[in-house]
Amino acid sequence: MPTQPTATRDESPAPLYARVKQMIGREILTGNWPPHHRVPSESELVAQLGFSRMTINRALRELTAEGLLVRMQGVGTFVAEPKTRSALFEVHNIADEIAARGHRHTCQVVLLNEEPAGPQRAVALNLREGQRVYHSVIVHYEDGEPLQIEDRYVNAQAAPHYLEQDFTLQTPYAYLSKVAPLTEGEHVVEAILADPEECRLLQINPNEPCLLIRRRTWSGRQPVTAARLIHPGSRHRLEGRFGN
Repeated sequence: MPTQPTATRDESPAPLYARVKQMIGREILTGNWPPHHRVPSESELVAQLGFSRMTINRALRELTAEGLLVRMQGVGTFVAEPKTRSALFEVHNIADEIAARGHRHTCQVVLLNEEPAGPQRAVALNLREGQRVYHSVIVHYEDGEPLQIEDRYVNAQAAPHYLEQDFTLQTPYAYLSKVAPLTEGEHVVEAILADPEECRLLQINPNEPCLLIRRRTWSGRQPVTAARLIHPGSRHRLEGRFGN
């Protein structure tokens, strides 16, 4: 049976709300409070821990903002379903990220063909309108659950043998890293609602928010790819770290 957090009124220099966050976080991380477990109410936590309601409220609000808890108006507060994480300002092989979590990566190649570059793709890849580009759409799965739609346009001059690859054996990232090593990248992150076909591929409801990363990459001075990476918001989060 899930345990209740215990108050520890020691001489810790941490603010009271931070200590409450640590207590609740410990219950979650140790598995005492599994996903969907109902967290005690503010009043119950006040009685159990002996801290003020303001302190408890701030701790719960911050844990909710950090994605550890879900608060439902009129229902209660619950432990959130864990989400996969990706580095916001780095470019990694999604297959490696999934393997690092101890899970299995598979994928479905939905589209792999050659197209003339329209105005938007021509600008993104620094090409003349009508020049050939390669277009791939791949759904990546983690333990059989759709995690990402990778909708990628590739500069044919940078990777002339792109269409010949079997992307069920290696990801486009792995292949392009060999033939056009990444030297620079650009990310734009948006919250979107996926279109009906994208919802079907991701196996989500039409009203579920998604995270969209628009990514462009270069090898030296040559633009290589322009991609849209779409993730179900309920299964994914992005994180970044800053420093001077």
